[in-house]
Amino acid sequence: MTTFAYTAIGRDGRQSSGTLSADTRTAAISQVISQGLHPVVINEKKPGKDSAAARALIVAKPGRVPQKAVESFTRELANLLAGGVPLARAMGLLRREASNPAARYLWTQIHDDVVGGTALAEAMAKFPQTFSSVYVAMVRAGEAGGFLDLVLSQISEFRTREKDLKGKVKGALVYPCMLAILATGVVIFLLTFFIPQFQGIFKQFGSNLPGITQFIIWSSDLLKHYGLFVGAGVIAVGVGLQRAVRTDVGRRRMEQTILATPLLGQVIAHFALVRFARMLGTLIGAGVPLVSSLKVAREAIGNQTLSDTVLHAIEEVQRGSSLSKSLADSPRLFPPSVVETIAVAEETGRLDKELVRLAQSYEGDLDRQLRMLVSVAEPLLLFVMAGIVGTIVIGMLLPVFTLQDLIK
Repeated sequence: MTTFAYTAIGRDGRQSSGTLSADTRTAAISQVISQGLHPVVINEKKPGKDSAAARALIVAKPGRVPQKAVESFTRELANLLAGGVPLARAMGLLRREASNPAARYLWTQIHDDVVGGTALAEAMAKFPQTFSSVYVAMVRAGEAGGFLDLVLSQISEFRTREKDLKGKVKGALVYPCMLAILATGVVIFLLTFFIPQFQGIFKQFGSNLPGITQFIIWSSDLLKHYGLFVGAGVIAVGVGLQRAVRTDVGRRRMEQTILATPLLGQVIAHFALVRFARMLGTLIGAGVPLVSSLKVAREAIGNQTLSDTVLHAIEEVQRGSSLSKSLADSPRLFPPSVVETIAVAEETGRLDKELVRLAQSYEGDLDRQLRMLVSVAEPLLLFVMAGIVGTIVIGMLLPVFTLQDLIK
């Protein structure tokens, strides 16, 4: 029996606290409810723990669990299950060993649900901020097929590769983003500090100034006197676009625009292909049925527009068509060479291995494409930056070159 400390509210609205003994936290909750109380907090009481630590455990929220803790949890749970440790006991060990208060709180909730008879996938699905839909779907497939330890091991490996791939993408975008920020800063400096120095000189010329010079001076005045409003307007537009992208229609339009962009669209499509192929190969290799694997891998694509193309393929497979023929109708995501490779793999019974090999191969191509994209973006951003700065400088020097005509 374990001792639990609880805080509850009675029917009269008064708060009460106490301790009780029960086998599980679920049983402790039932005892509190049977007393006519509404439980607010129920946690296992451990000797030697001070009240501050207990309060830290109570207020911790599942959404704050770091991804590093989730990866460690997945890997260790897979090792324990592979070693023959029962799921409930493995969850109890991980709960006690968790060093992060939020992780300990979350593992406790999942442990209690599992002990109470809830499937692990269903217990994890209650915390979508920590466990993605793809993660839960893979766990559900592992539970149904009886190879949960293998699926968890594959999840751990998949997340590690995903982290490395996303790291490459973010690393490739660092320098272009820095150039864009630098260009914006230079333009703001010129408009707020450099241009006002010339305004006194050109003020006497009035409307005789060239159009480009008048526009630059007008932009400088706007930014100098109404900079806060301009900044607020930019933020408002950004928030509006963000909200629009969250809608289904807005998200699809943005994705279609990105996919239609030269180079960038190809990189996004290859990134989706890598995720899909690795996930599908991982699941098939773990023994998950093809249709179930396709449904989970479709969620891993991360692009709704491309996911829609896979939905048609799933329907074709359910009708009895081969996977290669089903994917052939989506050339944007699955080039002919990929479809042919999958067709040969189906004939030889090496579909899972070939899909993983394809993912590795296209990951190398994706790395090269990212480097090419950055190599193109860098001079393009420099050209745009030089063009904007040069236009401002020329616009301010142009009246000097035509000073005699302006005086006339």
